[in-house]
Amino acid sequence: MGKEIEHKYLVRNESFKQMCSETIDMAQGYLSRQKGRTVRVRIAGNQGFITIKGPNDNATRDEFEYAIPLADAQAMLKMCPPPVISKTRHIVYFEGNKWEVDEFHDQLEGLVTAEIELPTADYQYALPDFVGRDVTGDRRFYNSCLTTFDDLKSAL
Repeated sequence: MGKEIEHKYLVRNESFKQMCSETIDMAQGYLSRQKGRTVRVRIAGNQGFITIKGPNDNATRDEFEYAIPLADAQAMLKMCPPPVISKTRHIVYFEGNKWEVDEFHDQLEGLVTAEIELPTADYQYALPDFVGRDVTGDRRFYNSCLTTFDDLKSAL
């Protein structure tokens, strides 16, 4: 069984762009958004993935992710109810840790988040300058709950 331990933050400036080592365009949709479990389909670059996530326990949850054929991912995205999320992921390495900075597009234009996956729940790490407010555990910022940036403005 896979475990995901991650922390999510709002991004407060664009300094991550100078630190970025890779960018990946992504589209993702949700076949299931039920409380306690989600089934996500994602296209990252030219690769397809399906991911099943369990309920959160603080910053930890079960996660199962598998590569699938690109054509299958494209067909599954068409089955997802709106919105299908469009974003650019920027990979940033800072003090030995990998950060994933997601710059959202379309209906979520203006929203930028940063995530770090941790090996253990008590792992200590330094925050890069672009990292702002911690939104770990705030359901409004789960990708599976996002609808429009206008819906999120009250949370900022």
